[in-house]
Amino acid sequence: MSTLSMSNAVQALPRLLDNLAHLLRKAEANAAERGIEAEVFLNARLAPDMWPLAKQVQTCAELAKNAPFRIAGIEPPSYEGAPTNFEECFEVLETAKADMAKVTAADLDGKESREFSVKMGPRGEMDFTGISYLSGFTLPNIHFHVTTVYNLLRHNGVPLGKIDYFGGGL
Repeated sequence: MSTLSMSNAVQALPRLLDNLAHLLRKAEANAAERGIEAEVFLNARLAPDMWPLAKQVQTCAELAKNAPFRIAGIEPPSYEGAPTNFEECFEVLETAKADMAKVTAADLDGKESREFSVKMGPRGEMDFTGISYLSGFTLPNIHFHVTTVYNLLRHNGVPLGKIDYFGGGL
């Protein structure tokens, strides 16, 4: 019987970003086909108090990028702003994947129980272990934001199906 290492577990993160990029490629093509300005999709919200689609994409990139660094005890790189067009959406996702790849298996493996705190805005500090940060915070948050992007695009008429959520294939 084999066990799942932290370095293997974080491999779900780039896949989630690839899945998000697939949704965005379909949205970009749909906008062009329908003669819709990209900003319509990128600024879309389901409610006035939620972040627009572009900020949802930025948040996915930040969450995914931060996880391996924080689990390893390394300061993650910082990104500024949110994308303003589809090209910038794809760039931030690729940058996050490239940054995640800088954290090695040796940096991650054995860090399941490493304790650390993360400042969470007005909530203050939240305490985590490596595994609780990945499985109880990062992965659910990324799925939430990818699902939000999916729903925003569907709401705006982009023809997406469940298989698209998985990057167009399993």
